[in-house]
Amino acid sequence: MNNILRYAAVLAVLPLFVFALQSGGHLTETHAQGGDDICGVQFCSEIEGGRDAWLAQLPNFASFSDDDDDMMEEVTDMADDDTTTGTMPAEPATESAPEPATDTATDTAPGLTLALSRANIPVEIPMDLGFYNGEYVYFITTDSSDAEHGELIANSTGWKVEYSPLLATTPSGFVSNAYFIENGPITDEFPTGEYTVFTNTPAQVEEYTALVADIHIVWVDDATPRLLTSEAEILSAMEAGEVRLGDGILGDGSVILNTPQIVWPEGQMQIKESADDPSYGGGQVTDIDTEEMTVTFIAHRGWGPDGRTIYYIVTDATPSGPANGMGVVYSPKSGDLLVNSAAVDLFQFTNGIKGTGPLGFQPGIASGALGDDNYSPMWRIYLVEWNNPEDAQLLETIGDINAFNEAGLITVSLARPMDSDHIVNCPFVDPFQ
Repeated sequence: MNNILRYAAVLAVLPLFVFALQSGGHLTETHAQGGDDICGVQFCSEIEGGRDAWLAQLPNFASFSDDDDDMMEEVTDMADDDTTTGTMPAEPATESAPEPATDTATDTAPGLTLALSRANIPVEIPMDLGFYNGEYVYFITTDSSDAEHGELIANSTGWKVEYSPLLATTPSGFVSNAYFIENGPITDEFPTGEYTVFTNTPAQVEEYTALVADIHIVWVDDATPRLLTSEAEILSAMEAGEVRLGDGILGDGSVILNTPQIVWPEGQMQIKESADDPSYGGGQVTDIDTEEMTVTFIAHRGWGPDGRTIYYIVTDATPSGPANGMGVVYSPKSGDLLVNSAAVDLFQFTNGIKGTGPLGFQPGIASGALGDDNYSPMWRIYLVEWNNPEDAQLLETIGDINAFNEAGLITVSLARPMDSDHIVNCPFVDPFQ
């Protein structure tokens, strides 16, 4: 079935994003990072009637082994009493799995809806003030390739900067330079004398990326600090011997930061019309307060590779269709990361159980989570489609995806909206910090 027709039912939720989706490629062993455990965090205790009541709803569930009691886990997440969800069977063998049906008249498993509590919640993040060519830029810092440097920033801003070692593998040509002035003049705007100078903004569409090489600049002892507000001014002061590079990794640009810009000289991130709208369309920001120096994002709930709860925000994407549909910054340069290890896999569902995912179905599953060595905020999107939506069950782990893919029940393919490389900057956050 043509993907444009397949996703027509959810165009109202995310029109440009869904309209553009085209798929290609296949799931490989490199994505099987969930181990042999295919039963993630379950919510069966929240359902009236428990596990048996859930299984009774599932078409063809009897074809799977019932010997899965030892795989059940207690609820470790928050969930409302009326949450509808379920359990996974023991790992299905391909030969005993139900045969996919050929009738795909509906993209939804009849009567199955997953209503996670706190699926889309507001998260207030402190902004920093910097410059681009003499004008103000308001931005946030969400991730760092160096744990110690991330802690220094977190101590300054009061917001946890997540450690993402994979960002260190980003090729130099795929990042922008950002200059951090360590000891500039003390002003009302910069009471510590510290600030950042960017070399581009989202207005420079082809050059902008939220990933920056963090280059520290230090005024020498016998120089009188002044505000340097552009790369040209910094390079001129360096040539005159007034400033120098910082020491070690702080001066060589080897630390990569994720610094999405919120307000820049020629624009700002789109503000969602209704803060109560849970959909992914029309903006990811509900408030920008340049006086209090905060921005409020919508944090979306999903699962990590082993079933743990994750929350993520969306700041920028490529190509333009998904970016415009979600109301985030268009960053075509991010597409260069498609085959780079700095980007990792995020699986979203195109049919099956209705839910709070971006396409109107169950929440997505990420191949890495906060604290994992393979966590990165840069995500390549894979689409998970039930070959017969009536066979749909709740999947919560990478192991789930691989098991059901091997059983021939789902098809996993690389998202190719607008027939283009598709990368989304989705920093994972702890909204309760």
